[in-house]
Amino acid sequence: MSPGGGVDRLGRREEMDFSPRPGPAPFPRMVAAQAAMEARLMLRNGEQLLLAVVIPVIVLVGGVSGAHHVGFHFTHRAVDVFTPGVLALAVMSTSFTSLAIATGFERRYGVIKRLGSSPLPRSGLLAGKVLALLLVEALQIAVLVVVAVILDWQPATGALGGAVPAIVVGTGAFASLGLFVAGVLRAEATLAAANLIYVLLLAAGAVVLPSSSYGAFGHVTTWLPSGALGDAMRQACLHGTVAWRDLGVLVLWAAIGTVLTARTFRWE
Repeated sequence: MSPGGGVDRLGRREEMDFSPRPGPAPFPRMVAAQAAMEARLMLRNGEQLLLAVVIPVIVLVGGVSGAHHVGFHFTHRAVDVFTPGVLALAVMSTSFTSLAIATGFERRYGVIKRLGSSPLPRSGLLAGKVLALLLVEALQIAVLVVVAVILDWQPATGALGGAVPAIVVGTGAFASLGLFVAGVLRAEATLAAANLIYVLLLAAGAVVLPSSSYGAFGHVTTWLPSGALGDAMRQACLHGTVAWRDLGVLVLWAAIGTVLTARTFRWE
């Protein structure tokens, strides 16, 4: 039998068609390939892992230990208050800070430009990055949950039903905002801006601690994406309910970030 053909059941020789069929792969396959590549790059980067895992673990262990030693008083146990906030922090660190910095330097080195010349549309690039973020976040959350359980974390019944929508919508909101920052600033400016925003939201954005902990400013933090995600995670993990109001705020930020990214994102 020759490489170029075969024989059918009646003994007749049939030729195989090796002619090229140019054209892009189906959109879902392009998104899946982009997501797999993005996830591998994030997991290989030590700085990304520092933001994704090490800092949230330090905040969780330090916050719970510090609350006991300093004498902070919450309506719930310290570990039950800090854990959902740190899970929200992990989502923010990966979907905003890490994504913005990585994308900024991808633009600088011409990676985004080359993707722009491929059949992958902007929507596919965004979808691939968001899907990769969700994969990395799944690993983050698994590590943080193990640490929290060791610290005797006891989530409310039904917490998963409220936490999953918050994580998905929060990832979309922060990812769109991260791509907006990376698309309009140079790589160095993106690095500085993303880290500055991360520190500000960590300190005063009600992501780790409840909005009620900030006094009168708490009314402002409930409208920030960090405060909305943190409060949604706390309501899910402490009370086992869905924070529809906070999810609405996150959807609003996701819409704003998507529109801004679509209008301003530059491939180079």
